[in-house]
Amino acid sequence: MSTLTEVASGYRAGRTLPLRVELARQLKRRRTLVMGGILAALPFVLLIAFAIGGEPGGRNNQVTLMDTATASAGNFAAVNLFVSAGFLLVIPVALFCGDTVASEAGWSSLRYLLAAPVPRARLLWSKLVVGLALSLAAMILLPVVALAVGTAAYGWGPLELPTGGTLDAVTASQRLLVVVGYIFVSQLVTAGLAFWLSTKTDAALGAVGGAVGLTIIGNVLDAVTALGDWRDFLPAHWQFAWADAVQPDPEWSGMLQGTAVSVTYALVLFALAFRGFARKDIVS
Repeated sequence: MSTLTEVASGYRAGRTLPLRVELARQLKRRRTLVMGGILAALPFVLLIAFAIGGEPGGRNNQVTLMDTATASAGNFAAVNLFVSAGFLLVIPVALFCGDTVASEAGWSSLRYLLAAPVPRARLLWSKLVVGLALSLAAMILLPVVALAVGTAAYGWGPLELPTGGTLDAVTASQRLLVVVGYIFVSQLVTAGLAFWLSTKTDAALGAVGGAVGLTIIGNVLDAVTALGDWRDFLPAHWQFAWADAVQPDPEWSGMLQGTAVSVTYALVLFALAFRGFARKDIVS
């Protein structure tokens, strides 16, 4: 006698909704192409700004990273990361992780995916991995384009440090990889917020906007010095700890603390997303 636990011959839950299929679907979407175009355009915008405004110079006898932007391709790439890490790079993370499930619900295709049958955990896993992969690709795209533009405009040379001294081109490239990796880890909180909200609503814009909004609130709270040591528990407090890697002798303690805070929040949010979605009544 057949039972409800029997499955069709040859069915393997792990083979449903392969990552390559989900990745191909997401890459073809217009929002992916638009976001990639915006990030690729930023180095050209800054290049034009420096060309119009002239060479950046120190203010009040203090030299900042921005003031070294035109020193070399490495400096130009570092400045691109600096001006975008606080907000611009938040948007692709929120978009790729927040739009993924909610958009399926908005299109009324989510229940058909689950009826394929794709197990709920498998569906979420595929969408989360692809969303994080696209987020990482966005963060890699920006410095790669910036290095290419900077090399053409300012030449390939050592990274000049605002505090004095230089890093040779090879070392600078390695440090920039560390910076990109840390920025990605620091944005896992936004990814977790967006993904969790994406499982709670049928409105993709609500999930994306909610994640961006909560991230901004975190930045505002970090600016409230009256909170004192409580700010150490805010992911935003550590978002620029990567600057410690762009030093002659890098300091890792800030990045380690920031990583611990971000990963902890992200794991909790991802767990809430999987737990809530497993019990959710899918009607769209």
